[in-house]
Amino acid sequence: MGQQCLNLWIALLSQDAADRVTRTLLVEREAERLLNAVIDEQRASQGAYQKEEIAVCSSLNRLYWLLQNNSTQIKQLDRIKNIYSRWQSQLAQGTLSDSASTNSLTEKNLFDSLRAQIRILLMHEELLMGERKHRLQQLYYINIAVNVFCTVVIVAGITLNIRLLHQRVEVPLRKLIKVGEVWRKGQMDIRFDYSSPDEIGQLTEVLNEMVAQARERQQRIEVRNQQLEDMISALSHDLRTPLLATRATLDGMLKGAFGSVSCVWKEVFQEFRQANEDLLKLVEALLDVSRYEAGYGARLNYEPLNWERIFVKAIAQIQATSKCEPTLVYNISQSLPIVYGDELEIRRVVQNLLDNAVRVSEPDKEIFLQVASFGNTQVRISVRDYGSGIAPQDKERLFHRFIQGRGRRGKSGLGLYLCRQIVEAHGGRIGVESTLKEGSTFWFTLPIAKIQAASKYEKQIREE
Repeated sequence: MGQQCLNLWIALLSQDAADRVTRTLLVEREAERLLNAVIDEQRASQGAYQKEEIAVCSSLNRLYWLLQNNSTQIKQLDRIKNIYSRWQSQLAQGTLSDSASTNSLTEKNLFDSLRAQIRILLMHEELLMGERKHRLQQLYYINIAVNVFCTVVIVAGITLNIRLLHQRVEVPLRKLIKVGEVWRKGQMDIRFDYSSPDEIGQLTEVLNEMVAQARERQQRIEVRNQQLEDMISALSHDLRTPLLATRATLDGMLKGAFGSVSCVWKEVFQEFRQANEDLLKLVEALLDVSRYEAGYGARLNYEPLNWERIFVKAIAQIQATSKCEPTLVYNISQSLPIVYGDELEIRRVVQNLLDNAVRVSEPDKEIFLQVASFGNTQVRISVRDYGSGIAPQDKERLFHRFIQGRGRRGKSGLGLYLCRQIVEAHGGRIGVESTLKEGSTFWFTLPIAKIQAASKYEKQIREE
């Protein structure tokens, strides 16, 4: 705004100076015209000079109008007009008088004086022209200087404003992003340390309050979950002993240890035993889940995994417990790298995945089990079935507690969750690829030959 005001003021001054220069040019041109008209009238003095006299009077009147604001030049015009009047009178007298020589000398002196006064007028205008051109040039330089100065001031202001914005906006936002990353990792006890009366300061207060409330709710949920897990663990331990005793008693009754049993009662006892067995497996699954949530994964027994042995034992166990005769085929890739892990726990994962595949597959459908290299640092174990498949909305939820996919009912919903706990304890990942009505492929990965695992295994060998 300041620059625009200065530019407007300088433009007005420049316009006024330009008008003065134009007026001076007009005065010079009119004065030269007056001089030429006087010369023409002097040359025509012996004849008709009325036309030149009219031109002189016209130039004088125009000069009076152009120089109306210049008192010095008006006085000069008055002198010129006075001399011109005397010269005209002398010309008129010379025409009527007989003494031509005397009149001619007087006339010549008046003409020279008139021409000299007109030249003085022109010289004065030339001086004014120089001054006014100089002023116009000064205004031009002042305009350039003002524009340069204002540009520098604007650039400095923008730079200062950017620095202020950086200090007041970008720096706090970067800190907020870093704190947000920490919050996303679950560390809700960190606070964003920034106080300011501006909007970012208000946002900071709101976010800190939200995080404090979220942290408080998280602590309450953790306490409640811990209490629930403790209760489940205690109940599992307390239930396992009577369930084992009940199973032993039912086995004895079915074998006739307490006397002969009729066919009807044998069927009833077998149903009781199967229900007891299912309940016992649920209790054992709860106990395993509780162990892994309590940090059992840090105490795994690492050793080189024998995939042939793992697959054969898992398939044998499935075939022994399955009511149908599933077709199970496995494939172990050649040149498979060494993988360290707890063989018993990995076999439980494979067996659980096979058990799920058998339950959803038709008896005449093949179930394919495979282990192969996956990238340069992992191996991938997969179980492929040709069952009904899994809906897309159920895939992500399958590996949580007490979640079952459609068409996979009949168990507690802890098997895949326990598989995830075991695989993640080994440093791997687990997932599923499935298409409805075409089947599913459950897979998990394990890292190749971790140095820590190898050293732990060698330490165990030395201790033995």
